[in-house]
Amino acid sequence: MILVADVGNTNITWGVYAGKLLKATFRMTTKTPRTSDEYLVLLKGILREQGVDPEALDGSIVASVVPDVMHSLLNAIHRVTGGRPMIVGPGVKTGIKVAGEDPKGIGADRIVDVVAAYEKYGAPVLVLDFGTATTYDLVTEGGNFNVGITAPGIRICSEALWKQTAKLPNIEIQKPKSILAQDTITSMQAGLVYGQIGQTEYIINKVKEESGIKDLKVVATGGLGRLIADETDAIDIYDANLTLDGLRIIYEKNRKAAPKTKE
Repeated sequence: MILVADVGNTNITWGVYAGKLLKATFRMTTKTPRTSDEYLVLLKGILREQGVDPEALDGSIVASVVPDVMHSLLNAIHRVTGGRPMIVGPGVKTGIKVAGEDPKGIGADRIVDVVAAYEKYGAPVLVLDFGTATTYDLVTEGGNFNVGITAPGIRICSEALWKQTAKLPNIEIQKPKSILAQDTITSMQAGLVYGQIGQTEYIINKVKEESGIKDLKVVATGGLGRLIADETDAIDIYDANLTLDGLRIIYEKNRKAAPKTKE
């Protein structure tokens, strides 16, 4: 079995795979500072709670956009699996051709998402990830990835409302019964959710228009992706495990070059 980890700005999302079967998935907060010992205790404890024997893990892979946590995290993973984790970055085979002016500046999480979408659903495909930021990444025939759009995520917009205003509260992000809101909380929910739906539909349509790809498949993932995907016909598929599957696929592509485990 292998351990996969997607280190995002808000959460670290973990998965355990036996072959192509996702046996367990769980999350930790990213912003809480932890030592490698703390990660080790948490990780082993959660794995056992999920019915996974840490001793059965024989490989690992990590994609991260948060460099500050990597030293402690990688050390803990090494101690759990007995080997150094594979890290998504330059030199790792993905099957995707990244073009543009700064291909090395593309976040590892976005690479992982487009790899999974391309392998699972083919191309051309537009990949949406509703995370801390909302990203839109286009992969064309042959696995060419050269178009990406980045927008503030729903939670960022919500936090901006309550942190930058004197009277607006921190709210739960959910779709209100009607856009015709009659109180403060539902008015904020309406603006956030329907605003995101509108943005999503406009950007998808604009990408189709300017790329000339009318039959573009649209795949969404991310924590709040289900909320948006359920409200628009512009998204064809919601795949909650897209990023984890992408990590597994990249690990398999690089298995022969994977760091030695069980040292």
